[in-house]
Amino acid sequence: MPAIEVVLGDLTTQHVDAIVTAANESLLGGGGVDRAVHAAAGPELAAAGSRLAPLDPGDAVATPAFRLDPPVRHVIHTVGPVWEGGGYGEADLLASCYRRCLEVADALGVRSLAVPAISTGVYGYPPADAARIAVSTLLGTRTGVDVVRLVAFDEGTRDLLETELAAQGGR
Repeated sequence: MPAIEVVLGDLTTQHVDAIVTAANESLLGGGGVDRAVHAAAGPELAAAGSRLAPLDPGDAVATPAFRLDPPVRHVIHTVGPVWEGGGYGEADLLASCYRRCLEVADALGVRSLAVPAISTGVYGYPPADAARIAVSTLLGTRTGVDVVRLVAFDEGTRDLLETELAAQGGR
């Protein structure tokens, strides 16, 4: 089980081996955190992603980090579910995103990983439910990753993640 940290900050400036971006199926860059990751990594990220696309919701793949500052060496792209009310397997797909990111990280030998709140932006996943799924999946998945840093883009998301982590015994 990795140590889990919750921070408020910019995903693209984390000192970790790899960062996760909440991508769309094309892996060409989108909005929110994905836009920020693509801007920081440079146009090579979209070119590399396009060779791996399309990516199904719940899956994950990796590319080099290109222009992101070291020690970041990899970007792990995952496609979260679009919230449609909860009756279409969204919870299973979201949990799969976190599991697949850890599997990809393990295959790359990643020891530290920064992860955003997947699907809580334009995809509309309810943040409290997403926080519960993120924390429970990360705590319940066997991995060689030592540290997972959940990077919140706002105080509300940070507070939800911290509350969930404390409630699930991750601290």
